[in-house]
Amino acid sequence: MEPTEQETLTTQLTPTEQLIQFECAVEHLIHVRPDEYTVARVVSEEVGEFTAAGAALAGVQPGSVVQLSGRWVRHHRYGDQFVAASCECVLPSHVRGIRMYLGSGLIRGIGPKLAAAIVEQFGEETLKVIDADPNRLLEVHGIGAGRRDKIAASWIGQKVVRDLMVVLQGFGISPLLATKVYIEFGAESLAVVRTDPYRLIEKVRGIGFAAADKIALASGIPAESPQRLRAALLDRLEAARGEGHCYVLRARLLLAARRLVGQEHDLLASALETLVAARAVVIEPDPREPDSDEPVVFSRTLHSTERSLASFLARLLAADSDLPPAVRKRAEASGGADPHAANLHAADPHADSHADQRADDLHADQRAAVAMALTSTVSVLTGGPGCGKSHTVKAIAAAVRSGGGRVTLAAPTGKAARRLAELTGMRAMTVHRLVADLPEADPDALFDDGPMMADLIVVDEASMLDVFLARRLVKLTVPGTHLLLVGDVDQLPSVGPGAVLRDILAVPGVARTELTHVFRQETGSTITANAHQIRRGRMPEDRDLHSHDFWFVDCDDPAEVAAQVVELACAKIPAKQGVPAADVQVLAPTRRGYCGTVALGRAIQERLNPAAEDKAEYWSGTSVFRVGDRVMPIRNNPDKGSAGVFNGTVAVIRGIDPQGRLVTLHTDDGDIAVYDFDELDQLLHSYAISIHRSQGSEYPYVVAPLVTEAGALMLHRNLLYTMVTRAKKTIVVVGQRRALEIAVHNAGRARDTALALRLETALEASETSFR
Repeated sequence: MEPTEQETLTTQLTPTEQLIQFECAVEHLIHVRPDEYTVARVVSEEVGEFTAAGAALAGVQPGSVVQLSGRWVRHHRYGDQFVAASCECVLPSHVRGIRMYLGSGLIRGIGPKLAAAIVEQFGEETLKVIDADPNRLLEVHGIGAGRRDKIAASWIGQKVVRDLMVVLQGFGISPLLATKVYIEFGAESLAVVRTDPYRLIEKVRGIGFAAADKIALASGIPAESPQRLRAALLDRLEAARGEGHCYVLRARLLLAARRLVGQEHDLLASALETLVAARAVVIEPDPREPDSDEPVVFSRTLHSTERSLASFLARLLAADSDLPPAVRKRAEASGGADPHAANLHAADPHADSHADQRADDLHADQRAAVAMALTSTVSVLTGGPGCGKSHTVKAIAAAVRSGGGRVTLAAPTGKAARRLAELTGMRAMTVHRLVADLPEADPDALFDDGPMMADLIVVDEASMLDVFLARRLVKLTVPGTHLLLVGDVDQLPSVGPGAVLRDILAVPGVARTELTHVFRQETGSTITANAHQIRRGRMPEDRDLHSHDFWFVDCDDPAEVAAQVVELACAKIPAKQGVPAADVQVLAPTRRGYCGTVALGRAIQERLNPAAEDKAEYWSGTSVFRVGDRVMPIRNNPDKGSAGVFNGTVAVIRGIDPQGRLVTLHTDDGDIAVYDFDELDQLLHSYAISIHRSQGSEYPYVVAPLVTEAGALMLHRNLLYTMVTRAKKTIVVVGQRRALEIAVHNAGRARDTALALRLETALEASETSFR
């Protein structure tokens, strides 16, 4: 076979020779690896369509025009490719490229048809007209003043983003972050990057100290500058917060910052004092060792939040009960559970058909929990899986409602709230909705004057409450209202900072009941039996690792583990159980590696929802979103949809509009939410999710990898216990027995918090001051 032109070029070039340059329009992205190595289909006037690849292409979008410099190579599998050594975003110089650029959706307000009309009107002068005299756009049919302004504003924004990409690439920073910087700082973006790059750390997700520091040093900011040292200290505090801690030992903070910037201890200590003087941080004695000479450092925000959370909790604990007299009378007379409650609920307009929980249906410790919840203004109900926590909550709620009281049920995630509603037969909402400042009446409120005005508020999955959400909850709870926190302290703590449930349980003055009788184990659930073994720090018996609902697949090679996980999730379990693949959830301890959520999620996406010519898709960073994808929001957005979209909501992409730059989601509770392309970093694919993100949810079938490459920090008992208890019917764990043993026996490191001490102090004080 005769060599093609591309093959000829390949044989004529070596890395030391002159590189070839092309001006190309990007037609579509084929693949973007997690390390940002990008493969794209492009078209140039010189050679037509071809495939370009390389890390230099990171950040390009369909429709963008780039100046590529590189050489031809022959890939053993994909044939001829142009490997780019450099890539610079430029404006197109030919009519075809201008039409593609304008019609790609990069410029808001212009779709393919309007792009064709604009180019027909102005030809090769089109971009000059938009840039220098946008009023002339009114000459084009279909463009009015509103659309002209939108086009002009978007054009300016794209210019800044292009310049930012060039600047960031020059500093060795991913150009994918350019849009995020522009969204945050707008026209000031370039000035911020060049003169105050440390501001990017706090404001732009994805830019940490290392990236900002690289820019700063390259811009001439001295290595020992106070600005740099303060940023390093705050970065290490933020890193600790990311691990759930509320404070850091001063000595440990200074050492961590010193390792980061390589500067002397005294300079960093001085920078820390400056932060204290500016009230950015607070230094206090060590809560665990008050007599120690080594203090601890809080960020101002976390210090204030912990203090006020303790104060508001103490206020609730000190308040007299406002439960209806009928409820209090019955609680006092019958130990909290009225055997006649079932006959009274019909008189209550808020009662429902599920409110007939009788006292004689309850185990002794469940009856004790009912009495506790009806006599204590703040109380905690704990217990492992299968111990009847939800059944007990149903009985408590029934007792309150049958006496004319009002009950609100909530959980930290939408899925947990729906599960709580299913188990109790009552309506439930997310804690975020419960405490949100809603502009209109809440359609899910159980009564007219708002869900916070209940006589009893029950929060399930309370181990997921971080200090920020907990503070807002207790601040808005009216003194006299009973607050019941329900949770399992052996599960993973919250994603955010703090260990609220653990700390409250550490205070003797708070009423608590632990349910210990396991009902579900009586039905032969190996999942439940193994979960209780794990929470005690014991390995499950071998027979229990190969049972009808719990199966361990012993496999040493991480790549093979990943392949088996994908096959089980996409094919084997759906075929054997006769269920859709959507009923199978993959959970993983980490994001990276063969068995991380990123690689597994991509592999499952390609199996279950591959690219197709008739299927709209959009690349955002290193992720491709397609119609039909399963996704999960990772930020709270009360304004999206009819009822708000909150962290952990499960959704499916039903539409992608390139012209409007919009993605439409259908959530699993029937709501519709729309995301702008620039907001897609708020969504994650949910084909494979972290165990942390699965908290509060249950899935019919769970498949999970477990390998030592996850590291000791991620292989710990709470994580394994949480993973196992997410499965309702079957869990299949694929991995190394050694990893399983490490996770079972590794109790993990407790979070550094001061809430327990603050709450004890507040309860002991003769007079509590409130914020």
